[in-house]
Amino acid sequence: MEHRQLGVILCAFIGLVACNPIQNETGLYAPSVDHSAQSVDPLIVGHRLMDANQPELALQNYHRAAASHGLTSEILLAIGTANLELGRLNQAFDAMSRATEQDPTWPEAWNNLGVVLMEQGKTAEAVQVFRKAFALANGKNDAIRDNLRLALENLENPVYDNVQNDNYNVIRRGDADYLISSFP
Repeated sequence: MEHRQLGVILCAFIGLVACNPIQNETGLYAPSVDHSAQSVDPLIVGHRLMDANQPELALQNYHRAAASHGLTSEILLAIGTANLELGRLNQAFDAMSRATEQDPTWPEAWNNLGVVLMEQGKTAEAVQVFRKAFALANGKNDAIRDNLRLALENLENPVYDNVQNDNYNVIRRGDADYLISSFP
């Protein structure tokens, strides 16, 4: 009988401990969740994750943003940018092409499409896209001008050696702007 009573008391004690909130080593309780609070826009979260060099997580948030806002040109460009960072050039091309179709006057979208074309080795097409982006920006965007200059240099001096083709790096500038720079 004593063992049975001890078991009941032990079960009751464990039940009481389980019902009480657990404190951390400082004696503070974990904060409760405010279910009435407004959530952060997944597009903003995606941009922050891209800034933190987490393109896979950013892509997941961009898809959440698409589910809540629809596939706007901004979200398509963000999806394309994340795919570009992940090396998924065909997916990046598709998303950025759709972004330029939805907003044909957005120079940054055309610039990023040009970057994808450069990465795919389609230099002549990239030059035309960079020219369009440069014209849409009225020649006032340094990153687009630099991309156009590098693409023109590559077009005039084509390099057939794969080792030298790998000398280009895509560098993130801002939320949706990319610059191709060559290593020394």
